[in-house]
Amino acid sequence: MSFELAKRIATILDDKKAQGIEVIDISGISQLADYFIICSGTSSTHVKALADEVEFQIGGKDCETGFHKEGYGSATWVLLDYRDVIVHIFFGETRDFYNLEHLWTDGKKIDWKNH
Repeated sequence: MSFELAKRIATILDDKKAQGIEVIDISGISQLADYFIICSGTSSTHVKALADEVEFQIGGKDCETGFHKEGYGSATWVLLDYRDVIVHIFFGETRDFYNLEHLWTDGKKIDWKNH
């Protein structure tokens, strides 16, 4: 079920023009979640719009596992936590600075569009 949620969220982000969407399977290397989704927005307004759209479409209504949001006020890194799927939405150089893709290189990048 968690892959279906990750794919749905990635599709929502793609529809809202998120940039550099990465879906990383971390289930075999971490107990934090099964998947990380990492993407970027083109402005702080875009970052908030991406987070708002995911929250609106997924929110708590379709997700029995819960929901938590952090970083919305600053909109440089918004984290949406659906327990099994954690979404990281970055703005600008914040993504490059934290480089989560590098930190989780042991995870498996998933081709979510063709899976």
